[in-house]
Amino acid sequence: MSAKPLLNTVDEDGNIIGEDTRENIHKNGLLHREVHVWFYTPQGEIIFQHRGKNADTFPDLLDATIGGHVEIGEDFESTALQEIREETGLEITKNQLVFLRLVRDNNYDEVTKTTNNVLRTIYTVCFKGNINDLQLEKGKGVGFEAWSFDKIFEISQENKSNFIPAILKEPTTSIFKQIQTLYEQSR
Repeated sequence: MSAKPLLNTVDEDGNIIGEDTRENIHKNGLLHREVHVWFYTPQGEIIFQHRGKNADTFPDLLDATIGGHVEIGEDFESTALQEIREETGLEITKNQLVFLRLVRDNNYDEVTKTTNNVLRTIYTVCFKGNINDLQLEKGKGVGFEAWSFDKIFEISQENKSNFIPAILKEPTTSIFKQIQTLYEQSR
């Protein structure tokens, strides 16, 4: 029987204070590190990943294009590049990865009864390819969906239930506005 992989737990300043299993970290709401990478397109869309039905938090909902835990011995940037490779099949360079911000976030999942308590670094990438060319990590997700900035900012009540709750509130809505500004500057 193999041991469950460990992640670092951190304090509010991001200093490593311990290690625990991913399961215990989410069960007990321990603060840990994650990355999100948001792909946006030259057509003014943000690409969301549809989480798998068996995801340990927020299953079967739309989430960041890329997301992952920072493993022991890794940093935010290397984790972002690795997760992009694993979750889309793309090789992105550091120069294509745009740092947006570091956020503190805490979300409780009613379905799985877990808490995702994180320090999360947010990046964005302008994805100029075809969404159908993104190679979903086997067994992890359902697919990718592109939504225009207008559709996101004027989302209907009916569509809200398709997203993890944190996507439609701060700080994520401000992150979308930041990405929209980058998109507009690149036109």
